Amino acid sequence: MPKKLLINKYTAIKQLVSSNLAIALSTYANSQQKRCIKDIKIPLSQGRDDKKIVYISGIALRLAKFEKYPAIEIANGIVSHISANYDKDFKIQVVSPGWIHLEVTHRLLAAWLQSLTLGEARKQEVESEGVESNDQGVRRKGEEERMSIGSFSPQHPALCPISSCYLTSSSSFSSPNSASLFTAQYAHARCCSLLRLAVNEGLIKLRESNVDEGENVKQNLLLSIFTPNPIPWLNSDEKLRFNHPASYLLINELVRVVDRLEGSDFGDSVNWEKAALDLSRVFETFWCKCRIFGEVKTASPELAQARIGLVLATQCVLKFVLEEKLDVFALDEV
Repeated sequence: MPKKLLINKYTAIKQLVSSNLAIALSTYANSQQKRCIKDIKIPLSQGRDDKKIVYISGIALRLAKFEKYPAIEIANGIVSHISANYDKDFKIQVVSPGWIHLEVTHRLLAAWLQSLTLGEARKQEVESEGVESNDQGVRRKGEEERMSIGSFSPQHPALCPISSCYLTSSSSFSSPNSASLFTAQYAHARCCSLLRLAVNEGLIKLRESNVDEGENVKQNLLLSIFTPNPIPWLNSDEKLRFNHPASYLLINELVRVVDRLEGSDFGDSVNWEKAALDLSRVFETFWCKCRIFGEVKTASPELAQARIGLVLATQCVLKFVLEEKLDVFALDEV
């Protein structure tokens, strides 16, 4: 029976692909009675196809250098395990002379996007911690609690409400010192503006919290999950609803940035200012080409909700890069 990949809000797509390749490689090594290749480093990179998310690995070519089998046969042996267990998550192709191409399905992308915005991890976190809190020292107004949406954070939860920015220590952030940083801040502010408009127009709704005002503010914010939940990313054919290339360009860039955030192989080599600028520019193209309100909202409300989901995903990632990697304010308005 095909297995279901476990995705939470801390998972990068590259991590999922790499872990499955590692398992498949271990299975291949056992079948060939070659334990020495289990721990070999697996080369993996994201392809440049703008319409899909594809990862390419040359592990079979690497193994063929000291194995007796042709690279194409090694590649077929490795991918057979993935095809048998994760056929709904990856479309796998072996390309001569032994490259392994793994295309991420729309089904998996939808699950990843959902986890990036709010996701099951957020609900599970709330359920596991419960609504009771011993910390009575932090209070917020009920309206601030209701209008708050949590943001992406690979290491720890961060509060990133639509209506205002709760910064734990404003003194820890610096002012932008370049045009590219301001461009990223402006894109983040545009995301926040679009999210506020979506709430005001009823495109998305925030759930009222039943937690007493005296409860820990973090718990209240986590309970402010908006509907529709999940976001209607997929149509009846389990394909992403997006019908414009700009949407897929944005998804590609989000995947690329999160891969870098979570990837240990990048080290300190990432130019985060450029990463923030690239994401901001792709988002601006998306916003210009893919309308959300007006006729789109009326004629295709689920498409409009999916597009606002991409806005939220972009806002989450931009906020983290700006505040955690670049040490500047993630402005909610300019």
